[in-house]
Amino acid sequence: MSDRKIALYPGTFDPITNGHYDIIERARNLFDEVIVAVAESKDKKPMFTLKERIHMTKAAVDGIDGVRVVGFDNLTIELAHEHDAGVLIRGLRAVSDFEYELQLGYLNNSLDEKIETVYLMPKLKHAFISSSIVRNLLKFNGKTVHLLPQEVQEIIESKKICI
Repeated sequence: MSDRKIALYPGTFDPITNGHYDIIERARNLFDEVIVAVAESKDKKPMFTLKERIHMTKAAVDGIDGVRVVGFDNLTIELAHEHDAGVLIRGLRAVSDFEYELQLGYLNNSLDEKIETVYLMPKLKHAFISSSIVRNLLKFNGKTVHLLPQEVQEIIESKKICI
């Protein structure tokens, strides 16, 4: 294992939002490499396919050195082992996120005590943004340009995605 600090930021990213992007930038300032791991998450019935979500995420983070994107459909801890990641990044927007994220952190710690979970908060202006809010707006052709990275907005508009 190298001395490089590698962090894994797992999520569904359905789609990736400005809040996610903010967390990625913050994590990159703390770690040598950040791997954004896009989960298959069939149970969540995502609006976008895994391939689309990976494409949107890669487009969003393309300009950030030291960030790469992978797709996965296994345990997060297993993925961390595959990529020598010693830290899991989790985002917290509000107190309501905390209980779930804390339980997930404890679960991951029970699977591997050496892997730490670091919780990061987005800037206040992004704290209300969630992928579910964006998906609801997209269903009704609502305005999302202020919620998504420009590259993601353009991909969605080019597909004329409207559910």
